[in-house]
Amino acid sequence: MNEWTEYLKFLAAVTSVANPIGLIPIFVTLTVACTKRERQSIARQTCLAFACVLIITLFAGEPLLGFFGITVASFKTAGGIIILLMAISMVHAKVSPAKQTKEEAVDAIDKKTIAIVPLCIPLLAGPGSISTVIVYSQHSYSIVHFLLLTVEIIVIALIVWICLSSAHFIAKLLGQTGINVITRIMGLVLAAIGVEFITHGIMEIFPVLAP
Repeated sequence: MNEWTEYLKFLAAVTSVANPIGLIPIFVTLTVACTKRERQSIARQTCLAFACVLIITLFAGEPLLGFFGITVASFKTAGGIIILLMAISMVHAKVSPAKQTKEEAVDAIDKKTIAIVPLCIPLLAGPGSISTVIVYSQHSYSIVHFLLLTVEIIVIALIVWICLSSAHFIAKLLGQTGINVITRIMGLVLAAIGVEFITHGIMEIFPVLAP
């Protein structure tokens, strides 16, 4: 993973999977009874939790796969399928069941602490984000590589914080239509990344298919 384009793809992939813009309507709904200070606190906690989960995944992902005897190729294919399914839901401007089921959405309304669950897990740091981080972590084993990915995760977390801390303003500015348009565009980008993951994974599992 020496080309800078790969790091840009990682930044775009994780940002698209997390989809902080698409999370704004959910955040507004869950914090409707909160004060401005409480909303800022929830946004900050969500951002920190998101960064922590992905950084831990970055460094512990490979040992976890090894513990379960899962190959990177198989995980890459499975992760690509999950990402593709999420992308299809995003193209239709919907929250994928892979992120949150209807039962979880209803249960979230009654939770006092929503920063960790459901905002961070599974809406932001869900199966798609975790799969993307683990797949890209395998591209190199140098310290520089992991440091760059860590910095990018922090940058994405800051983007999440900006979106959530300004959620009510952005919601009024863009409206539901504007948010849906951005979600659909991110879904298209995510679909392409998911297909790429699946293709590379299958070629690694079946080398005879490689050109």
